[in-house]
Amino acid sequence: MKSISEILSDSCPIFHRRHEINASHLKNSVRNLADAMHAADPSAQFAMGLWDGDILAFGAHPKTILRFKTPRAAAELFARGFLGFGECYTSGELEVEGDLQELLRLGFAIKFDDGDLPFSQKLRLLPHYIRSRNTVEQAPCNIAGHYGLENEFYSLYLDETMTYSCAYFKTGEESLDEAQLDKYRHIARKLLLKPGERLLDVGCGWGGMLILAAREYGIRGIGNTISRNQFEYANERIKVLGLQNQIEVVLDDYRNLRGKFDKFVSIGMFEHVGKEYIPTFMHKVSSLLEPRGLGLLHTIGKDVYSHVDPWTERYIFPGGYVPNLPEIVLEMGLNGLPVLDVENLRMHYARTLDRWAANYEKNAAKIAEMFDESFVRMWRLYLNTCAAGFKYGYVRLFQVLFSNGLNNELPLTRNGAPYP
Repeated sequence: MKSISEILSDSCPIFHRRHEINASHLKNSVRNLADAMHAADPSAQFAMGLWDGDILAFGAHPKTILRFKTPRAAAELFARGFLGFGECYTSGELEVEGDLQELLRLGFAIKFDDGDLPFSQKLRLLPHYIRSRNTVEQAPCNIAGHYGLENEFYSLYLDETMTYSCAYFKTGEESLDEAQLDKYRHIARKLLLKPGERLLDVGCGWGGMLILAAREYGIRGIGNTISRNQFEYANERIKVLGLQNQIEVVLDDYRNLRGKFDKFVSIGMFEHVGKEYIPTFMHKVSSLLEPRGLGLLHTIGKDVYSHVDPWTERYIFPGGYVPNLPEIVLEMGLNGLPVLDVENLRMHYARTLDRWAANYEKNAAKIAEMFDESFVRMWRLYLNTCAAGFKYGYVRLFQVLFSNGLNNELPLTRNGAPYP
């Protein structure tokens, strides 16, 4: 049986001759793909439906069925990996019946998208990568297609605090609302927040962390976002809660922030900084945080470097980059931010995404009315791919606690007194 890299290599020429697609060659490639998935997990029950009606089935009761509606869909899949899959799924040329995450699990099992794109495909994507560099001028444009969507859309699948990051499940039975508040409290305890301290929340989203820290810990502080929707929503909520004398959200890039703060936090924003701006980010944190002050970086990450997923980068998060832990720790060290603690909340994020995906499906008809069916399919794939990535792939959720220079007065253990 051929390896997955051999299957992709053999099939790539088909894509470049789309006007004369060799259907027989393609069918053999689909069979080899199905055989590889079966070999990776012989207990898996799945099927693939071909454009001519043929079915390749493994098991009497398939949990997931991948249907190729056209030969072109198969050619795109083999030539461009997940980028081709994502585009064809969004357009409807590929259908997935049953459990979408089960199909994605099998894809991870055979390392389907581990290889690099062909050089010709990289050239096609190069102008997009150049345009989406996270300069101060370009960053608002990069996030506009995602965070520029109406708040009503996010309210259809997020919790009541509009928190768009990994929740924290103490038992797994909590509601999404409870788990998101517990995430903020988990972070507050790590930061040893005290009344009157000034907290900076970089990339504060809709303001959930700032609001909880002000109400429950008595802090003062600011957050920033470059999304006008988030800026307006957060400040209105702060006003309604009567917290405007304690906290505020500013509409500005993190690189423009000034001042000194006792504590620093950034939750789910670092993924939008971009690889080339990681040193800039860490240097800025060092300049804003008081000496010996504590900071916490809550970010999606990886154990080691792997290539950027071109579908997600192109259609979901332009300019996005998932950092690996070594480069995070290295740049913190180079900027005088020694690491105190690292926690991996991988399965917490998988559970969060499953909750989001379930809420999303309940509101799919309404979302289709707001946008269109292609948008519904694209966002469904995004949420489920992220969930599968945390469960079966290389994606992690790191909380990295650090100080600005050495601090010898901190608790000796994680269970130390909250206010030493």
